[in-house]
Amino acid sequence: MTAVAARPTHVPPIAVQWSSDGDGVRIIDQRLLPGEYVERDLRTVDDVCDAIATLAVRGAPAIGVAGAMGLAVAMAPLASLPHDRFAATLRSTAHRIRETRPTAVNLVWAVDRMLAQTAHAAGDNRGTIDALRTEAQAILDEDRAMCQRIGENGLPLFPDGSRVLTHCNAGALATAGIGTALAPLYLAVQAGRRIDVFVSETRPLLQGSRLTAWELARAGIPVTVLTDGMAAGLMGAGRIDCCIVGADRIAANGDVANKIGTYSVAVAARHHGLPMYVAAPTSTFDPRTPTGAEIVIEQRSRDEVARSSLGATVPDGVSVHNPAFDVTPANLISAIVSDRAVFRAPYAFETGNRRTAP
Repeated sequence: MTAVAARPTHVPPIAVQWSSDGDGVRIIDQRLLPGEYVERDLRTVDDVCDAIATLAVRGAPAIGVAGAMGLAVAMAPLASLPHDRFAATLRSTAHRIRETRPTAVNLVWAVDRMLAQTAHAAGDNRGTIDALRTEAQAILDEDRAMCQRIGENGLPLFPDGSRVLTHCNAGALATAGIGTALAPLYLAVQAGRRIDVFVSETRPLLQGSRLTAWELARAGIPVTVLTDGMAAGLMGAGRIDCCIVGADRIAANGDVANKIGTYSVAVAARHHGLPMYVAAPTSTFDPRTPTGAEIVIEQRSRDEVARSSLGATVPDGVSVHNPAFDVTPANLISAIVSDRAVFRAPYAFETGNRRTAP
């Protein structure tokens, strides 16, 4: 994993792209934000899996894109292997990347899509490598276009003067484009609308305060950070008009898996009569998962909760519960904004139950 010089600007950041020489996947190392802006080039399967597992690159769309590009990068130097060994290495490399994080369906979707393309180049290592590169580029391009369409579809939901609460990071840092949940907000500001964003810090890894606040402030959008426990009080004080979050997996019935704490935001929003919106690409919809009850929730390290820069925050020997995600039932969600349309309950994604008006 190679660090390269940072080139920050006052536009949404580019979280995933090809390296300048085309032989690696360039990411922003999000573990270091907001204190330090560093871009890194991932050149091996170890680099890719480590970056995804340690959240150097994170967000369901971004890890799907990074996984696809990483598979292409990892296989590119191996054209001279005997074909049987090359094919076995492709399968094992794809499996490693695919299993790095279990909850976000985009990673599985992207890797499986990459493998499907290699069937047309059976017996030809170089043809397989070319097919992988072409498909990875297509996934990258589609993700950027997807973000734009989500922004356009969600734009009517945010009139001038909107005060919006978001949780975790579903912005440019979580995609290859301008984000999912933040995409309509970026377009609203570009259209001249006044938008104030309130960001819950998102314990334990602080993706809201570290990442969302960083990219919004960088883009000149007014942003206020609050601790996770303050959201309901802010709603009760009449200072929030609506909420919007991203998603890591959406079940067939509309149940949504997203960063831990999303369920609490949705419950509070319903109590206060506020719209709760979810923004996600079509690739996040999982028709094979009937409801949220079947979604596998990733359990992360004890140290994420039990330690901080101040040292231990939980006594030794005390257990920690640290799921990365929770599931918000579909009946708490006002609308799901995708790149195809704005869907409302009862959710029937495959049959086109949709409406684009707020």
